[in-house]
Amino acid sequence: MHTRPLAALVLLAATAAVADTIRLTDGVAIEAPVVKESAKAIWVDLGDEIVRIPRERIESVESSDANAQAADDPDGRLYHADAQLVERSPEQQSKRLGGAVVKIATPVATGSGFITHADGYVITNAHVVQGETDIRCIVFEERAGVIKRRTIEDVEILAVNDHFDLALLRMTHPDGETFPSVAVQVADELDAGEEVFAIGAPLGLERTLSSGVIATTLRSFEGVPYIQTTTQINPGNSGGPLFNLAGEVIGVTNMKIPFGEGLGFAIPARYVRDFLDNHEAFAYDADNPNSGHTYHRAPQRKRLGVAPQLNDR
Repeated sequence: MHTRPLAALVLLAATAAVADTIRLTDGVAIEAPVVKESAKAIWVDLGDEIVRIPRERIESVESSDANAQAADDPDGRLYHADAQLVERSPEQQSKRLGGAVVKIATPVATGSGFITHADGYVITNAHVVQGETDIRCIVFEERAGVIKRRTIEDVEILAVNDHFDLALLRMTHPDGETFPSVAVQVADELDAGEEVFAIGAPLGLERTLSSGVIATTLRSFEGVPYIQTTTQINPGNSGGPLFNLAGEVIGVTNMKIPFGEGLGFAIPARYVRDFLDNHEAFAYDADNPNSGHTYHRAPQRKRLGVAPQLNDR
């Protein structure tokens, strides 16, 4: 680390337009944007240089509001991207993003979801809400530093895509307030070995964080592509977000291989964006069980060999 006095660091940091607050163990507070984090240190931008601060000297890091909540897309989309996000540890990101992850409850099961737009639009898996109309979303609101659990009962299914196992819900806040939302990755830049993490409600255990890496960027099952990850995915995680260290949603946690360890799968973000951009094509109608696009499997043959209709001999 640079040997510049901490008082000078505070003076330089005060010129930053958007700042996080880094409180050191000796009582000094530095206000500066955090540009990178690792398990051993963080790096802050002081305007004329980047300074590394070891973790053992840090008491706490408080994220700026500007980085914690990006504006929704001005083009009318139901999701937004943010090119200014900073890589942070899963622990720090979970504090920033946890309020935009919801638990979804139906009379027969629970799942997870995440808010893509401040007006209450939520992405989850289709199988979480399949055949259900009585749906509740449990959100976690932070007020004066205290996180409170709240149940939203006014929840509507807007669209369902059974092929990619995606569903779009909309919650209405009882007090007319907006919701925190997360950014969806648009670059589609994934690498095997990249560190990722999931937040969800496995087995109903709310706000559970699990982390791992991308095992492979493309794994296909029955023609549907998935991200394979070592992040632990369990029943109840379904529909929740898989994040990169910048805090972008790179996928929707979907399934795991039973009796396998660290074999989880997520629907890539590019299919989530396409679903949101074209959700009218998958509009849900409660009076029509076949609403949306449903692709049925072809029936299996009862006998082997060439069907008589195709035998031209």
